[in-house]
Amino acid sequence: MGIKNSIPKMTNYGNRGMSLEEDINITNNYYRQQDIAVIYKKPTPITITKVDYPNRKEAVIKEAYFKTPSTTDYNGIYRGQYLDFEAKETKLNRFPLQNIHSHQITHLKQIIKHGGIGFFIIRFLKNNETYLLEGNALFEFIEKNKQKSIPISYFQEKGYLLKMKLNPRIDYLQVIDQIYFKGGSYETITKK
Repeated sequence: MGIKNSIPKMTNYGNRGMSLEEDINITNNYYRQQDIAVIYKKPTPITITKVDYPNRKEAVIKEAYFKTPSTTDYNGIYRGQYLDFEAKETKLNRFPLQNIHSHQITHLKQIIKHGGIGFFIIRFLKNNETYLLEGNALFEFIEKNKQKSIPISYFQEKGYLLKMKLNPRIDYLQVIDQIYFKGGSYETITKK
C-alpha cells in the first residue's frame, strides 16, 4: 500500500440527511419562535382501519388509507395574508410535472383567486439550489408548453433563489416580502 491509498478521502457533510421538508420545518419553527409568521406542515388526511393495542401506550396502526388527496404541504398566515405552498425535491436538472398533481394545481389556483399567496419551493439536489416559484409562473409554463418537465433555467429566470442560512434556514418570507410587500421586510417591521 502506497501513501496515495492511505490518505483519507475528504467528504462534505454539510447537508447530509437534510431534506427540503426538514429545512422548511426548521425555518417555520424559527418564524413562529420569532413571532414573524404562523406556518405549519399540513397533516396527511388518513383513515385508520386497523389498530393493534398490545397496551394503552403502545398502540400500533396496522392498516390505514388516504381519506382524500392532500392539497399542498404547508399553509399559514404572514402579515395578514394567507400562504399556501407545495415543496418538492428533484435529482434532475429539470422538475418533472408528474410530481405535482392536478388537484394541487386546482387548489393553488383557488388560493390565488381568493387573494391568498400560493407558490412552490423546489430543490434541485444535483445543483444544490432551491427556488421559490410563484404559482402563476408555474401555471403559465404548463399552459404555454407541452413539455413534461420544467428546466432549471425556467426557475433561474422566473423564480427566486433561496440561499441556505443558519436562521432562518431557508428564508422564503424574504422573497414573499420582495414580491408582495414592497413596503418592507419582516425584519424592518419587527425591529420598529
